Amino acid sequence: MSLDTPQAAAASTAPTGGIPTIDLAAALSDSAPAELLATVRAAAEQYGIIQVVNHGVPQELINGFHRSVGRVLDLPYEKKSRLASPTGHPYRGWRQWPDDFGRLELERFSIGQFDTPEDARAAGLTEEQAQLYAHPNVWPEQEPDLRSTAVRYHDAMIGVARQVLTLYARALGVPPDTFPMGDGPEYTHFTVNNYPTWTHPGNGRDAAAGAAPGTPADEDVPDADKLLLLEHADGSVLTVLHQEGDYTGLQGQRPDGGWTPVPIVPGALQVFTGTLLTTWTDGRLHAGRHRVVAGGSMTRRSSAVFVHPSLDTVVAPLDVFTGGEESDYDPVSVWDEAAQRVEEYLQVFGRPEQVAAWREGRPYVAEVTR
Repeated sequence: MSLDTPQAAAASTAPTGGIPTIDLAAALSDSAPAELLATVRAAAEQYGIIQVVNHGVPQELINGFHRSVGRVLDLPYEKKSRLASPTGHPYRGWRQWPDDFGRLELERFSIGQFDTPEDARAAGLTEEQAQLYAHPNVWPEQEPDLRSTAVRYHDAMIGVARQVLTLYARALGVPPDTFPMGDGPEYTHFTVNNYPTWTHPGNGRDAAAGAAPGTPADEDVPDADKLLLLEHADGSVLTVLHQEGDYTGLQGQRPDGGWTPVPIVPGALQVFTGTLLTTWTDGRLHAGRHRVVAGGSMTRRSSAVFVHPSLDTVVAPLDVFTGGEESDYDPVSVWDEAAQRVEEYLQVFGRPEQVAAWREGRPYVAEVTR
């Protein structure tokens, strides 16, 4: 079943202010109301985040992917730990992410765009570019259909990103093909985040549910003290997300620096502007800063496809936005960013044992205290 229904269209009426929910088909139609396009533009310029419904992705594909990957993430620890990257690659397979105290903050299942360098070359990448995929994906034997479902889901999210780029061009009053995604396949990352319950005293635990005496109730703990994913903006052009869970933990940054929740809207996809689109538009479109807050005894899960131009693209401010004048934004080579991604990640976030595993080409599974 797709979301192309009168009910979905009615539910997508954009609110005034905040992060809007946009009927994507209506906004791209020849009869799109001017006020709807104005809402899109305001959200893109001020928040860098919108939600879209009526986006054309079948709901059964969204649900099927999340059911399948959810069964993987719900496996016992001893089975999940065998799904870590055999070469220690931080963006392949399963891994868990402890905080500085060794407590589980989130776990991830990551999927490379291509399974092998041969697959990458067949898609048009150069020999050098194809070596990004020398580290294999990890497909769980418990879910034999996950690979085919994930490929269809990934490709559908790229389709949504293309539609939103067209929508943003329209909202900004520039030609629909303004944003040059390159001649080759878009370069992507694909990650599923699984956020656990967070019942540590003073960090998302309700005192009434058994916390130690004097421990603040969950609602009394500031959000900044119970972050499961720190605030950041993505380095993509656009990131297409799907969130599900028992509470609204995803938050977007407001223009005044505060934070606002991104509600869980049935059937909706969340689209974040990345820093590359900010560069293309010479700062016109805001990179959507976001974070995830714990929900105590409740859980949440999200999938994200980070969409970049093809690897041979150099992203620089476009003349249509600069008027030919010099810009404060420096050009960005998509290939250079991709080639350095793992090393830069490990430099900033890698623990010594993780770096050692990567250097030695062996699996890494972080230890947590629970």
